[in-house]
Amino acid sequence: QVQLVESGGGLVQAGGSLRLSCAASGSIFSINAMGWYRQAPGKQRELVAAITSGDSTNYKDSVKGRFTISRDNAKNTVYLQMNSLKPEDTAVYYCNLKARVLTTLRYLEVWGQGTLVTVSS
Repeated sequence: QVQLVESGGGLVQAGGSLRLSCAASGSIFSINAMGWYRQAPGKQRELVAAITSGDSTNYKDSVKGRFTISRDNAKNTVYLQMNSLKPEDTAVYYCNLKARVLTTLRYLEVWGQGTLVTVSS
């Protein structure tokens, strides 16, 4: 079993900052990538940012220069620092993990429970 625990969402005014955290635990052999997705009401879930085991990063165009994704490999934790937040960033943010599990070495994709980020204008 692999679990993700997210934290850090909340209400912030436009222009403010929030930091999301996501810690992975369980029977993990190796992590291929971790990332953050978001889903606003009435919209599809979309990739916000991702980071690979080699520390390559990928960002949604609209968050480039404002959001930064990082990892603490020792803690199997990924962070999303969000600065200069805008009302259109309002959504439920989901952590995503792509990893190999112990014993079987199968690839597994796991989603967090989601954390709400609300940006007021």
